[in-house]
This record gives sequence, structure tokens and C-alpha cells, in this order.
Amino acid sequence: MSLKTRHAHPQVQRDWHILSATFQRYRRGNDVSIDARTVGATFVELQRRLGDLVPDFELLCKAEIVFQINQLKKSRNVVILGHNYMEPTLYHGVADFVGDSLELSRIAAQSTADIIVFCGVRFMAETAKILSPTKTVLLPSLEAGCSLASSISAEDIRELRRRYPGVPVVTYVNTYAEVKAESDACCTSSNAAAVVESFNAPAVIFLPDEFLAGNVARETGRRILFPVADASDISTNDPDLDYTIVGWRGRCEVHEQFTVDDIRRSRADFPDVAVLAHPECAPDVVAAADFSGSTSAMIRHVRESGAKRFLLLTECSMGDNICAENPGKEMLRLCSVRCPHMKTITLEDTLASLERGIHEIEVPTEIAAKARNALDYMLRIGRSSVRSEVTATSAN
Repeated sequence: MSLKTRHAHPQVQRDWHILSATFQRYRRGNDVSIDARTVGATFVELQRRLGDLVPDFELLCKAEIVFQINQLKKSRNVVILGHNYMEPTLYHGVADFVGDSLELSRIAAQSTADIIVFCGVRFMAETAKILSPTKTVLLPSLEAGCSLASSISAEDIRELRRRYPGVPVVTYVNTYAEVKAESDACCTSSNAAAVVESFNAPAVIFLPDEFLAGNVARETGRRILFPVADASDISTNDPDLDYTIVGWRGRCEVHEQFTVDDIRRSRADFPDVAVLAHPECAPDVVAAADFSGSTSAMIRHVRESGAKRFLLLTECSMGDNICAENPGKEMLRLCSVRCPHMKTITLEDTLASLERGIHEIEVPTEIAAKARNALDYMLRIGRSSVRSEVTATSAN
């Protein structure tokens, strides 16, 4: 099954006002994070939203923290952005908007809040700061890194440019600011193929996700060349040869754990299961799945699909958040794969970040300006639908 059958080819969009339209379309009025006047009322609402997933004793412990965070937000003009991988009480209790990293950063740029608390990992908070340079951006935990982002450095890109002069560099948005600053364009998992093809070049350096590069090659019909000592491997004008993507050996430590055997065993036990795989999974896993897309595309697919049972090949806590929003849908509990970086973002750390103004994200001006160019290129590559990777927290 080709990725092309799952995603219409994106068109170039030049109007940034589309972002404002997206922002308005996915607002849910005032019932987003819990707006309660007492701790007791907060607990009741948490129980209504999460009672089938989280034990009452845990909700009782969390209710006071949720209440304190939501009170502080009002007094300090704060918006909390929660990635889809956040644990349920944070995701459903305090986040004003939830979604994937890029679209949350777009919302940050549209927000009138003075302070953004980004409940995700560091590269996401950096992207928000680059797109919202005048706002204060806080990251609740300094341990919220990313194995994929850490797999490549700015010097690695400079070396690749020396090795492959003139070849455009596309980097996945899951990278740090200094890497984005050395790139010609960034991309998301959803528009990676469109960004690569937009260069209309005989070769593209695609970094740093080995598996995403493989899935893009599969969608575009290009072959991947991973960096080797001899640059002549891509120095050819032979029209009979495939165009080339120069890849990197970075991997997400969560998505690399899923295998085709996981899919086979699930289908053997549950023949009606719909299998959803993130594009950071291995190409053979994506090929065996029924659907592949970003985390929010997966959430949307579950919501709109007529299927009743799903296997999500991504960070497993997302299944709890989906269950809370879709009580008629079943998520198979076949894994306990948690992102060790995402799970460092807790309600307790979020409260401390708000109370003490920690940990503020700063990006040096020169790096931010260059990285912004790469991000702007990505933003100019439209999506097949304005309903991209963000939904405001629903009332459940």
C-alpha cells in the first residue's frame, strides 16, 4: 500500500491567514482545560473525562495540581500546549491546545498569551520560540530531549554540504535549532515528500530519520543513499538512474521498536483490527499497516473511521488519550512503549515551571533567524487539508 494512497499531494499555500482560520476552526469555546472553581469540582470533571482510564485515588491526587495550574494560567496570561503523547491528566486537565509539534507552534504564534508552557520536548519548545520570538517559552523539564534530535549536529550537516556541494538539505522538524539553521528547509512527517519534491533536484539530503527517509523514498519513488566516503555515488546525470535521497542513521527510540510481527500477531488474534503506524516506523512496518500518518492524523483517523478496534504503532500513552475522547473505540493494549523524554513532563513539573518561571527557552538570534528561514519554507508547502495536526482540547 503506497503512502500516496493515504495522503493527497499537498499544494503550495502562500497565505498565512489560513493559520488563523485553522486556529478559529478548532477552538472549542471555553470548555478546554478544566475551568472549575474548587479542587472538588476539578476532581469531578477529571473523573467524568478520565474515570474509565485512571483510578479515582490517582485523580484525587492530581486534581489539586490541575486546579492550581489552571488558576495560575488565568492570573499570568499563560497558554499551555500539550503534545499528543502527554499523560492523560495533563492532556485532558490543563492543556489549552493539544496536537503535534508544528501545529502547536503555529498556535503559539497566533496566541495572545504572554507565556507559553510547552508540554513536549525541547526541540518543540525551540520551534515555538523561533516562531514566537517575543513570547516567553517555558519547558517544564530540562530532561525532555529526543533521541532523534540528538542523532545529528550542525557540524554533521556542514560536513555533508562539503561532501555533497550544491545538494539541498531537508531536515525533519524533530531537530534542534542549530541543525535547522544549517538546513534549506524543514518538514513534518505529513509533508516530507512534498518538501523533498519541491526542490526538483537530482539529489536531496534528508535528515536525520532513517525510517522516515525510507518512507519518503517509497512514496516518491526515489532511492536513498546514506553518506559514504565516495561522493561520486550521487554525482551523476544519467537519466536512467533514480533520483537520490541522501539519508542519515537517526532513529526514534520508540518507533524503531515496532515490527511487522507485531502487526501479524495482532491480526491473528483480532482479525478486525485497524493498524495505524507513524511514519517514523520502519518502511516494512508502514507498508504492512492500514494507515500511516502523524499522531494527530492518527487521532483524526480513529475518530472518523468506522472501525471499532485499533492498534496504534506509536507512543502508547496516546492510546489512553484517544480512548477518553472516543469511548466507543477500543485500543489494543499490546505494548508499553513510552517515550522516556516525553514522560519527564509531569503535572508537578508543569506547576513548578509556572510558579518559578522555569525553564525558559532561548535561541540565539543568528541561529533563530536562519532556522526561521527553514521553517518558513516548510510552512509554504501546503497540506491537502487545513485540518492538519492540531485540535483544541475537546470537552469530552
